[in-house]
Amino acid sequence: MQLDHLAELLAASLIGIGIGMVACWISHRVKVGNYQTLGKGILQKAESEVASLKRAHELTLKQAQVDQQREMESLWQGERRKIQREEERIQQREDKLETRMQAVEKKMAEIERRELTLGTHQQRLEEEKKELSQRQANLVQELEKLSGLSATEAKDLLINRMTHDVKTDAANLIRRIKKEAEEEAEREANIIITTAINRLAVACVSETTVNTVAIPNDEMKGRVIGREGRNIRALEHATGVNFVVDDTPGAIVLSGYDPIRLQVARLALTELVTDGRIYPTRIEEAVEKAQQTIKKQIKQNGEDVALRAGIMNLHPEILTLLGKLRYRFSYGQNVLDHSLEVSHLMGMMAAELGLDVALAKRIGLLHDMGKAVTHEVEGSHAIIGYDLALKYGESKEVANGIGCHHNEMEPITIEGSFCSAADAISASRPGARIEAVEEYVKRLKKLEEIACEYPGVDKAFAMQAGREVRIVVMPDVIDDDGLVTLVRNITKRIEQEVTYPGKIRVTAIREKRVMEYAM
Repeated sequence: MQLDHLAELLAASLIGIGIGMVACWISHRVKVGNYQTLGKGILQKAESEVASLKRAHELTLKQAQVDQQREMESLWQGERRKIQREEERIQQREDKLETRMQAVEKKMAEIERRELTLGTHQQRLEEEKKELSQRQANLVQELEKLSGLSATEAKDLLINRMTHDVKTDAANLIRRIKKEAEEEAEREANIIITTAINRLAVACVSETTVNTVAIPNDEMKGRVIGREGRNIRALEHATGVNFVVDDTPGAIVLSGYDPIRLQVARLALTELVTDGRIYPTRIEEAVEKAQQTIKKQIKQNGEDVALRAGIMNLHPEILTLLGKLRYRFSYGQNVLDHSLEVSHLMGMMAAELGLDVALAKRIGLLHDMGKAVTHEVEGSHAIIGYDLALKYGESKEVANGIGCHHNEMEPITIEGSFCSAADAISASRPGARIEAVEEYVKRLKKLEEIACEYPGVDKAFAMQAGREVRIVVMPDVIDDDGLVTLVRNITKRIEQEVTYPGKIRVTAIREKRVMEYAM
């Protein structure tokens, strides 16, 4: 039973499988048929689209070809128009060239005609020239016979006369121009110098050196001298200055050639007198302290004067030399104040002329720094200052201005030439320098005596504090030419025989007066 049942189940399964396979085949065939129909539709649709795209592409190509053809035609038309314009331009140029050629041909014909005419005229001129030359030769021969001179001699005589006339005229012209230039230069110089002097305000009282030290009583003199003079010997040995202790009440006189040593000795003695303790060891301490103080003062003086003059970048050694000038005097005038005054004067003079003010002031401040060097250095202070300026890095212009302020070398700048004028102004202004009354009177008398020694001098007067000598001559004895010689001779004698600051002007007056009285 079971086997039958299994057989039935197996048979049923086989039948079911067979039915299923038949159903699947039938379904497959149905689907395949549908797929073929669908594929045919897609193919037909694709073919139609391809045909449509092909027609559109063909139309696009045709349109592009048409557009390209139109563009080419447009370019061709443009090029054609350009060619036509060029042809027209070339035609115009050809017309112009043809017109010019015709004009040139006409001018060439005219030139040829003129050349023919000129050739005829030239021949005529040559003939006339020969005729004139012959006439000139005949006239020269007649003139030589009449004058008794050859043509060469007459020519030399004429040239000599003309040369003499030209030289005379040139000399007169040069003399007149020189006189006018001197008058103009003097007028301008007076204006500039007067302006500079009026703008400068300085004290008119000169300083004088102090060579005495006040002491409270005569007992202090004995303490300064010390036992058997040991203290005063120690002072003189340490300072290099002579201490004069005499009967002068309340003072000890210091004597020495070096002003800086005098200042050191004065400071040291003042401190010793104030302290009261005076013995050799204390003297050495006081002198050393005074030396350090003077060194500081010298440096400070140099820096202060450079600052007041507005001059920077000076070498430290130059500042030291300027500071030393505080202790030096020329005819009672402090050399450092004099240098500062010259610097201001030169700066104002340079400003009036539109020149380098800084250079002028620098030259003026340093012009006397050679005076700060001791006598061990040979040469004048101007040349010494020139060498020191170059040594410490100053420019050639500054060094030359220092060296030429006493005319010991030629100036290379206008600013340098101011230095001698500013130096003379500062030295000769009233109150700047002091000299003894006896020397002053002797100098005035000497000036008048020198002038009166010459024959023909009627009167002589020393005027303006000895800065001018005015001479009145006898007109019957000395003429105008002799007047110039007289003034020159008197000037030379004054330069050789008289010592004076600044310069002295010699003026000679020749005047003839005739008087009659109506009765």
